[in-house]
Amino acid sequence: MTAPLFVMSWSGGKDSCLALWRTLQSGARPLALLSMLDETGARSRSHGISPEVLQAQVEALAIPLVTGSATWGEYEAVFVAQLQALKAQGAEMAVFGDIDLQPHRDWEEKVCAAAGLQAVLPLWQEQRLDLVREFVDAGFVATIVVIRNDLMAADYLGQVLDHALIARMQSEGIDPCGEGGEFHTLVTAGPLFAQALPLREKARHQHDKYSMLEFELSDSI
Repeated sequence: MTAPLFVMSWSGGKDSCLALWRTLQSGARPLALLSMLDETGARSRSHGISPEVLQAQVEALAIPLVTGSATWGEYEAVFVAQLQALKAQGAEMAVFGDIDLQPHRDWEEKVCAAAGLQAVLPLWQEQRLDLVREFVDAGFVATIVVIRNDLMAADYLGQVLDHALIARMQSEGIDPCGEGGEFHTLVTAGPLFAQALPLREKARHQHDKYSMLEFELSDSI
């Protein structure tokens, strides 16, 4: 039996990376990573990652990248259209990194149904702390690139996720998976990556309640 082809909903962060890791271990084959950008095409939604850094990720992963660009109001229609195009190329499943937020799963099943794909959530209903520890223990490296200022101290921005940082989060009442919107991460190395991403810090930004760390390729000049 041929292993099923899947598309990975890719944020560039730890949860989508762990879901990709598990799906590949199950024997399924990746067709593409699907990332959604803002309406300008300059940054990914939520995580604020540039297309250049996303491209560096997928080159290290050796999986093609597909992007959609949309306002929040257009997001669903563009996402469904991308899924439909990938189904036409042979995708059977769409994989998501959500853990236990039911409205997210409801939406994912809705858009997959519209595209004729099966929604797969490999991390669903597992303990958040166990998942983030599994991610670190597997050898993945992720940097915190977005924090919500009213929920986390400023010095979390730019830190690499490890067991000591997880322990600090626990002691401060912070969800170590960031499922309350506390933070987002960028994965830069690990067992799926042919090489670590050659990144350097470019700038730090403030937007509403959030602080964001922007990376660029270290050889981009």
